[in-house]
Amino acid sequence: MSSADGVWNTTMNTPMGAQKGTLTLASDGGSLTGTLSGPQGSIDIKDGTIDGDALAWKADITQPMAMTLEFSATVSGDDISGNVKLGAFGDASFSGTRA
Repeated sequence: MSSADGVWNTTMNTPMGAQKGTLTLASDGGSLTGTLSGPQGSIDIKDGTIDGDALAWKADITQPMAMTLEFSATVSGDDISGNVKLGAFGDASFSGTRA
């Protein structure tokens, strides 16, 4: 089990305002799986990797439009923070705490 495993309450600061969500992560060696839940429902993350406290994964969303979000994050104790590439819409920051 890694420091990333578990449930996180997150806030993503997007061009459309702050989006609250729940991130559930599980690591297995260097791979990372989980789900991202929010007002639009729940989606599985894909292409997840973990290297120490550094995480990366992607999530395909359909609302408000179809795009692939690319996350990079760092876990520090009970805090997670990082960056999300929003396709053609630039980047957003996100942060969260262990649930």
